[in-house]
Order: sequence, then structure tokens, then C-alpha cells
Amino acid sequence: MDGSGAEQGVDQIGSIEVRGDNVFAGYWQMPEKTAEELRDDGWFITGDLGVRDDDGYISIVGRSKDLIISGGFNVYPKEVEAIIDDLPDVLESAVIGLPHADFGEAVVAVVVLRNPTLTPDTISVATAGKLAKFKCPKSILIVDALPRNTMGKVQKKALREEYENLFR
Repeated sequence: MDGSGAEQGVDQIGSIEVRGDNVFAGYWQMPEKTAEELRDDGWFITGDLGVRDDDGYISIVGRSKDLIISGGFNVYPKEVEAIIDDLPDVLESAVIGLPHADFGEAVVAVVVLRNPTLTPDTISVATAGKLAKFKCPKSILIVDALPRNTMGKVQKKALREEYENLFR
């Protein structure tokens, strides 16, 4: 779906929404959150972004809250993370958008290394060869570990808060 709830065409990225008897009716004692994420006609806005192929299958390309808009262009963190994570000396990465005076948001990669001799410059060169320039990280931060919640999921919100003043 696009932002208005209209269905997207094949190979176009849009918001994933679901509806059915097995979809919950709302959040317990949270009417504001329910109104934000559950349309009047029963469609639940999952927060995921996806693309539908010719056969009708949907692939998730990211989360709408993680979408980075840099210089007016959409950057899907999952795409950048896949390039960085494929480097043999990288253990894992998280790509976030941070406030930037010129771009609105700048792409930033937070990386955990397998080999501590790998440098941000090496990672930068590797991404430059495989991504459009606007998708390449403006900054690459090396950390010992990524913050995680109790379920083990990387907390990108915590990363955005920790580094929010990087470009100020």
C-alpha cells in the first residue's frame, strides 16, 4: 500500500497491511496507538515495507520507521547492511539515519568487526563499489557490540539516540 492505503503495483515498494479474522482488534488500553495502526476498515498497518513480485509474493525490504530519507532519496538500511555484512571481516552491522543539515538525514553504519584491523575506509570503499552514492554511509562507526532488546533484536532507536549529534 502507499501512504493513503492504495495498492502498489508490481516491483513498487509500499507499506504492508494485513486484514482477516486472525488479526487482532487493537492494542489493550491503548486507543491512540490502535487508531494509528488499525484502519477503520480493519486493515492493520504492520510497519513493514515490502515489494510484490509478478507471482504475487511479497518480500520485506525493511521497516518504515528505519527508512532513511537522505537528500530526498529513500535508503533502505537492509540493503546497505547486506553489503557490509558480506565483508569477511565484519561480524554484523546496523545502518541508521541521523540528522544532517545538508541531507536531512545521513546514512550511518554502526559495525561490529570480526577482524579488528579492518578500517572504516576499507568498508567505505567496499560499499562505494556496490551502492549508489546517496546510499553509501557518510560515517562508519566501529563498536564492540550492537545494543539489543531482550528478544535479541538490534535496537536501532538506541543507536539513533546515542549518535544523534554526530553531524551537529
